[in-house]
Amino acid sequence: MVLRYLVRRGSRPQQGGRSRPSPQLLVPLLLLCVLMVVTVVFEITSRVEPQQQQHRNLTRLELELEESTSSRSSNIKDLGAAPQTKRATTRAPAPVPVARQLASDAKDNNWQRNNNLSGPYHNWRLFKADYQEMLHNLRIYVYPDVFINNQSFARVFLPHPNPKDPKIGNYFSEHAFKTALLGSSLVTSRAEEAHFFFMPFSINAMRNDPRLHSVKSISDFVAQYTNRISSEFKFWNASGGADHFYACCHSIGREAASKHHDLHNSAIQITCSSSYFQRLFISHKDVGLPQVWPRPPHQLLNPPHARNKLVFFAGRKQNSRIREKILASWGNDTLMDIFSGNLSFPYEEGFQRSKYCLHVKGYEVNTARVSDAIHYGCIPVIISNYYDLPFANVLDWSKFSIIISEEDVAFLKKILLSVSRQRYLTMYHNLCLVRRHFRWHTPPRSYDSFYMTAYQLWLRRGLQLLSSN
Repeated sequence: MVLRYLVRRGSRPQQGGRSRPSPQLLVPLLLLCVLMVVTVVFEITSRVEPQQQQHRNLTRLELELEESTSSRSSNIKDLGAAPQTKRATTRAPAPVPVARQLASDAKDNNWQRNNNLSGPYHNWRLFKADYQEMLHNLRIYVYPDVFINNQSFARVFLPHPNPKDPKIGNYFSEHAFKTALLGSSLVTSRAEEAHFFFMPFSINAMRNDPRLHSVKSISDFVAQYTNRISSEFKFWNASGGADHFYACCHSIGREAASKHHDLHNSAIQITCSSSYFQRLFISHKDVGLPQVWPRPPHQLLNPPHARNKLVFFAGRKQNSRIREKILASWGNDTLMDIFSGNLSFPYEEGFQRSKYCLHVKGYEVNTARVSDAIHYGCIPVIISNYYDLPFANVLDWSKFSIIISEEDVAFLKKILLSVSRQRYLTMYHNLCLVRRHFRWHTPPRSYDSFYMTAYQLWLRRGLQLLSSN
């Protein structure tokens, strides 16, 4: 319209009734055309650039993860650890195809801009640098009971002969941590250089010992053992127990420290029962341990387009009003696989064919469902008001999971359906990146569950200094 107006105003009649633009207007007209073309190009570029930038950021983060793993492998070898095995290459989907899918959908640009170079981490570069320092400097002294096989309660302290035995079930992480620690370069025989001291008793081994199987007997034994090491060694009294720690998993271990005041208030509890709901869990002091079942480490993942169910959950409803509500609301929903009782298909299949997998608080929050979901590439949906998520000071759980308060469970389906395709694909991509942190290896591998848990100890090394002053 503007061009037509200017042409009319600037035209002058010629022979035959034709008109042509005045020479004085040709230059402004050309400049106006150039300006319009530049404006259109700028608009297109501004829309495409955010997707391209995220593509570059995600790819760059993955390259850093791969490079840091290989470089960290050589560092650990220098420290005396066993050489690292080659990382599994069977993971799906591949980073570039997912990034291309992300670039094709811009429905949630604000969320996309927030998912920056750090990917699923709060600050990848900061974590990476501090993690490397931990590998070189952290030292842990293990009390000698773990090496004595001729004492009365030797099985309580010795590492499990087969920590990958499926019968271990919910206690697998407890045994895997001890086995990994003893096979790592972090252990020192010089107690004077240690940052922390490991109390190597096993709650699961006590549970299976007929002399100690009750909760009362276990807590009595742990209290007596704590008194013994405090009298035989000087290290406990030097810090009041603040630099000591023990590992336990599942429900029976949560009362282990109940009979010893300093063990409860000062020592670090590495536990799967990492919940504010538990009276003996102190969040700033204790460490959340991923509850993992023994599973094959290299699980091929179903890509997003092959997941035809919105939600999967299977569990008892008797001990949870939230589970009862979910089953009553969506037990017959064809988009969701919600079950209580026996399944008509393998349990693992529910994770593999679903986009989202529910972690719903039962009597307690500690279950292996979160790590199962991560293992099978299913976005965890965490419905619990009291769960202290593992590695939450390193991992930004909002980047690869959805957290819903118990009060909002009635809106579960609406919340999940409102997640844009772009955001889901980004969460799935981030989930692939964090899977390594929820795996156990013997010997341990960089960034696996053991080293991530050890890093949590490293972050707490200042607490024991404050307690000893």
